[in-house]
Formats: sequence, structure tokens, C-alpha cells
Amino acid sequence: MTVLAVLAPVLVWLVADPLLGHRPRIIDGEQTLDIGAVPVTAVALLASLSGWALLAALERFAPHRARAVWTGLAGAVLAVSFLPFIGDGMDGGTRATLALMHLAVAAVLIPGLGGGPSRSRGRDVA
Repeated sequence: MTVLAVLAPVLVWLVADPLLGHRPRIIDGEQTLDIGAVPVTAVALLASLSGWALLAALERFAPHRARAVWTGLAGAVLAVSFLPFIGDGMDGGTRATLALMHLAVAAVLIPGLGGGPSRSRGRDVA
């Protein structure tokens, strides 16, 4: 799961940067942040591991609702992750590339972690 969640945005980056020739970059005043494969990989890995850790905690403390709560939180985090795109400092190509990267990670993690059966399901409750 984590490998796919990391690979998905890297593939988006590969299409945008090396293949199409549009390097995603954010400009803040005189500073320019080029978004390369390493930061894309690191952020996707962090998102994947954070999502897994949160799900594990929810399954421990609220096992019957863990997946539903996690899925709702993941959707909210995805929505909030789009807020920086309304600001200045990036062109349309960068906005589109970053949005596709966010959606690619979510497309792997949300069904992968939130959609599967919980460990507590299927157990007999005595």
C-alpha cells in the first residue's frame, strides 16, 4: 500500500516534469522552490505512514468505527490539502500537477486503508 501511495505521485511528476517539460515550482517573493522527485516521494511517504498510524490508533481505541472515522478524516485532509492552490506563487501547470499528485495519493490510500475490513469485524462478541 505504501509503495503504491508513493509511486502514484512520482508517476504524475514523471509525466509533468521530464516527459512534458513542466517543472512544478512555487515562487515566494525572491525564493523559488522546485518540486522534484525527492520531495514528492518524501511527502507521499509521510502521508502514507501518517494515515496508517492514525488508522492503527483508531482501530485500537474505537474498533467498530475506525474505518469510517478514518475515511472521513482522510477526505477532510484531502480537501484541506487543496487550500494552498488558491494562493499566489504557482502557475496553472504547477497547480494541476500538485492537485493530481494529491488525488493520486488519496486514490491509493483512502480505498486501500479505509475500505478494507477491520480486524475487529467478523469476530464473535461474547
